[in-house]
Amino acid sequence: MTTRDDAIIEFAQWLQSPPGRYLLAWEQAQMDRMVSDVFGYHATQLGLPQLDALRANRMPHRWVAHDSLLVPQALELPPPAEEITTQSPDMPVALHCDFDALPFPSQSIDLVVLPHGLELSRDPHETLREVERVLVPEGRVVIVGFNPASLWGLRQRAGHMRQRLHVSARPRFLPASGEFVGYWRLRDWLRLLSFEVEHGRFGCWRPPLRSQRWLDRFHWVESVGERWWPVLGALYVLVAVKRVRGMRLVGLARREKLKPKAAPAVVAHRRREPAEVE
Repeated sequence: MTTRDDAIIEFAQWLQSPPGRYLLAWEQAQMDRMVSDVFGYHATQLGLPQLDALRANRMPHRWVAHDSLLVPQALELPPPAEEITTQSPDMPVALHCDFDALPFPSQSIDLVVLPHGLELSRDPHETLREVERVLVPEGRVVIVGFNPASLWGLRQRAGHMRQRLHVSARPRFLPASGEFVGYWRLRDWLRLLSFEVEHGRFGCWRPPLRSQRWLDRFHWVESVGERWWPVLGALYVLVAVKRVRGMRLVGLARREKLKPKAAPAVVAHRRREPAEVE
């Protein structure tokens, strides 16, 4: 078992804890709102199968991809697509693939969602390049990630520092995922790939506490944080659109036969001579 597989299993177990359920509930609400009005034929979710990110979307073809062979056994996911014989049309198909080498043709997917997909991927840059490749022009990508500038991110960095210095054997608050990609840093990455950020917001302002009782006590922080320090939320969600320069989307061109215009009729007017006066 590799270190990255350990991180995936640790993250899945952490999501069952009170802070994990708290963040998962916020992410589910945001995904339901972000993808409900995205239309097309093909949608893909990369990572975090515990979150049904595409349940509010109405596209006929949907996949939930994971890039670890341990995920289906550890999380009791549906069998791979080739093993499915009968499946509900409303249920996405489970797919095993590498996020930096997606098994889709170029410009074939209308929507890609990455709930913590960049943090758990082998190479976040290559994953974004693959997302740009498979998306159709004007296709959308929805990304959820941890905010390194929040109290949750600061506590995670403090835990890493204590473990490096061997000061304390206390476990980290958040699981050992990959590097947190900041919101503004991610916007720069997307801009280099010709994406245009359409919408972004932060959420989850409660302190990084392990107890459900203490998390409930700080419920009032949500409204205060959203108003006074919105960029310090524990999570962020970002929606970007793939733009293609020099390309315009037009409708079906209808060719109508132009009927030749009739020539204007020429009417000869006889000039009336004035009457003679005797």
